[in-house]
Amino acid sequence: TWHLKKIPQIVSKRTFSLDSPKFEAKTKLELNSVCGIECQRKLPVPNLSDLKDLLSYETVFENGTRTLTEVNVLGLGLDPARNTTTRKSLRKKRQIYGTDSRFSIYDKRFMTNFPFNTAVKISTGCSGILISPKHVLTAAHCLHNGKDYVKGSKRLRVGLMKAKARGEGRKRKGAKRNGMPSFQWTRVKSTHIPKGWFKSVSGDIALDYDYAVLELKRPHKRKYMELGISPTIKMMPGSMIHFSGFDNDRSGQLVYRFCSISDESNDLFYQYCDAEPGSTGSGVYLRLKEPNKKKWKRKIIAVYSGHQWVDVNGEQQDYNVAVRITPLKYAQICFWIHGNDENCTQG
Repeated sequence: TWHLKKIPQIVSKRTFSLDSPKFEAKTKLELNSVCGIECQRKLPVPNLSDLKDLLSYETVFENGTRTLTEVNVLGLGLDPARNTTTRKSLRKKRQIYGTDSRFSIYDKRFMTNFPFNTAVKISTGCSGILISPKHVLTAAHCLHNGKDYVKGSKRLRVGLMKAKARGEGRKRKGAKRNGMPSFQWTRVKSTHIPKGWFKSVSGDIALDYDYAVLELKRPHKRKYMELGISPTIKMMPGSMIHFSGFDNDRSGQLVYRFCSISDESNDLFYQYCDAEPGSTGSGVYLRLKEPNKKKWKRKIIAVYSGHQWVDVNGEQQDYNVAVRITPLKYAQICFWIHGNDENCTQG
């Protein structure tokens, strides 16, 4: 069952202008030498001052201008517990673990209906998910490498799947075969990225803050997926998660997968979901019962950050990781969507 939680408040303190970004970074869909499972266990828990800094955010507008908004965090009960993980597991150096368990969605009746139609393609090569009539959730590293914004993010676009009209593209040479999605591309009005992505408590890129929200220039009329607070593994049916994206090795296809989570920290899920670059930024969701109702509901509880390489005991290990939507991140993303904290008291 989804459990309602009281959400801390993220309140805008002040906003000031920054120099325009250079937009010269290369898009990198795999991250190296980031804080892994062992490192996460040793990280100190951020205090309130740290959190205010980490949750302050940059906004980049379509004309290239940039602002920094400092925030206050109200009503937060800090958990003194350290970042802990539930189970320890070693992973082999590959992105497909054993038998490839991904499903390509060919039937346009599924592709263009909920929940699959909430998946979107980002013009920098990643995926994302619709979270409001005008907003898309994706991974921060699809837009920024920790030092500068990537080249393609200056004229960022989001591709929404649409069913092809009968006969469309028949006479064109090299037209996509039936079953492949076509996209309606929409320009992005602004992009929000938390400051925690640029600077972490460990002094390195922080996967904990690898998420971003894009505001579309024009609203869409599709069904979107609501945000949910990420439960612990024990509270998930079979510890299973689901997500869909546009993997690079299956060009033009929407790829769906589900798998169980192997480890968790306060901010991350570690799992064996088969995935290739391109699915980065997909919304990870669960299907749980609504409180006091018989109705089941899907909600986004994490953002798929991708396949990561880290040093563990002097050896390179890899894992697939997703950034959990904690009460604080829920409050921040909700604030980005609504522009105030009044609509974000319960999650």
